[in-house]
Amino acid sequence: MVTAAAAAGAASTMPSETFPHRRGGAVGRRRHDSDRSTAEARADALASVVEDLAGKFTLRPLLDRILRRSVELLGADAGSICSVDETVGVYRKEADFGIACQSGRSFPLSEGMTGAVVAARAPLMFEEYADVPGGHVSPADRATLHGVIGVPIAWRGSVIGACIVFSRDPGRTFTDDDARLLELFAKHAAIAIVNARMHEQLAERARAEATAAERERLVREVHDSVAQGLAAVLVHLEGAGTDGTQLAAAREAARGALAESRRTVLGLAPSLLEGHSLEEAIGVEIAWARATGNLDARLVVAGRPAPLTPDLAHQAFRIVQEALTNIVQHAAASSARVGVVYGPDELVLMVQDDGSGFDRGSDLDNGFGLRGIVARARTYGGGVEVESTPGWGTQIRASLPYQRAEAGDPASSRLRLLVVDDQPVARAGLARLLAAAEPGVQVVAEIDSATALLDAYRLLRPDVVLVDAYLGGHDGVECTRQLVAEDPGAAIVLHGARSGDPLVGQALRVGARGCVGPDADGPELARAVLAAAHGGITLSASVRDALPRPAAPRMDVAALTGREREVRGLLERGLRDKQIAERLGISVKTVEKHVGAVLRKTGASSRTEVAARASR
Repeated sequence: MVTAAAAAGAASTMPSETFPHRRGGAVGRRRHDSDRSTAEARADALASVVEDLAGKFTLRPLLDRILRRSVELLGADAGSICSVDETVGVYRKEADFGIACQSGRSFPLSEGMTGAVVAARAPLMFEEYADVPGGHVSPADRATLHGVIGVPIAWRGSVIGACIVFSRDPGRTFTDDDARLLELFAKHAAIAIVNARMHEQLAERARAEATAAERERLVREVHDSVAQGLAAVLVHLEGAGTDGTQLAAAREAARGALAESRRTVLGLAPSLLEGHSLEEAIGVEIAWARATGNLDARLVVAGRPAPLTPDLAHQAFRIVQEALTNIVQHAAASSARVGVVYGPDELVLMVQDDGSGFDRGSDLDNGFGLRGIVARARTYGGGVEVESTPGWGTQIRASLPYQRAEAGDPASSRLRLLVVDDQPVARAGLARLLAAAEPGVQVVAEIDSATALLDAYRLLRPDVVLVDAYLGGHDGVECTRQLVAEDPGAAIVLHGARSGDPLVGQALRVGARGCVGPDADGPELARAVLAAAHGGITLSASVRDALPRPAAPRMDVAALTGREREVRGLLERGLRDKQIAERLGISVKTVEKHVGAVLRKTGASSRTEVAARASR
């Protein structure tokens, strides 16, 4: 705060012709000139501070020095600087001076002086700190504080931090001039903070490149010391002839070890989550959904972020990824919301859209992506709830425990997969795709012919068998028939099936639990495998769309009760469960029971089919 004496003293050193004469007298002009000169002097001092700090990139010491100088420039007693993450909705206490502000802790943006500044996106001043909502200063310090001023630290339209200054002088009242000065300081501070963060990012990139170089070195070592050694053993065994069961077993073991080492090498590729938080990885998917589906897609994070294991983060990311893919491909939605909620014992993921929705009584069983989401959550020991109404959108809620089930729990064990394909490149490619898309799936063996399939199945007892639909000499139907005859509970998925091929229907009739086309990617393969392991039947879109539609069975109207006929009539008019309940004066649960009975007795696959039959 500039005193009149200081203003007069400063004005006496200014040339009288510096400013044109205006009405109001010479004294007013001198005070105005003095105030401006003092502000410019402070700005010059601030610029020199930033220049001194320009070569220093360690963030914490930088913030400490910035904070100390800001407090000194305003003639105050204490202060704090926080970094802000508006995407996550939290701020972190980075530095404090002259006061204990719980440095290092994070708080929601709905609390404290920083939260108020970010909400206002402009400077804020309080005559008494006691008026600040949800402040985090200790009670001992709170009693000594009076005036407080805070300004946002902004960069390219986003608030990246806040600078707060406190006064212990009951007579000190911060003014608009103080706010302008602190804002000027904040602009320079923003540049310094961004420079420090860029330096940190460059250092992190250098570490990542060093890690990648070490990864490549390990790959070369595995190839040179293991793969080449196994290949040499295999050559010697081949030269020794084929007689004798021991030599045959040795050759098979060497082949298996060679394939395993190659798959291990291929599985060293980094994932999207490496070096990024779950929220950052989901942000990439949301950006994809915006660009691809023209969606108003947003991310909301609630609760205190908890540390996540790599496996939990991977499962959570895949669930959100599959849900967003379903929205873009099938929902015809205009907006989508993704929520990440950190609860006390579990991580909750919520994905909601305003799209076309579906009939929960039928489409959930036919939804390829939804079944994969459910299977993935159950594999980790969690659960999924789906709410959807035709024409009103869909909401998926998946809960995943922070601590996965114990190793003895079936839900915690990795799914064991047997890959059957007569092309070595195809087997290696399938193994790599699955390793990158789903760590919860373990390829236990690779078989190149149908003749060895039954022996391998009896020996390994895998959870799922992935078979080439056109395996040389035997098609997928015959392989499926043999495996089901051996084990009626066998889970078989055919891959590479061509659209419109009758083989698909034949395989399903003899017991296959899924067929994916040759265009299937890693996540699609993983969803099919997970679903098959949990008893589901999956078809990729290219295969499913070409299947012939069965003729609709005739409605057994006579078997319906009077109430069921009423419900059926309202279904045919397109009413939803809640509307039917209000019309008939019964509960929604009762309506759901009657709808299920109507579908079962008439043979309709969904309420939509009931309405469609009525219109014929």
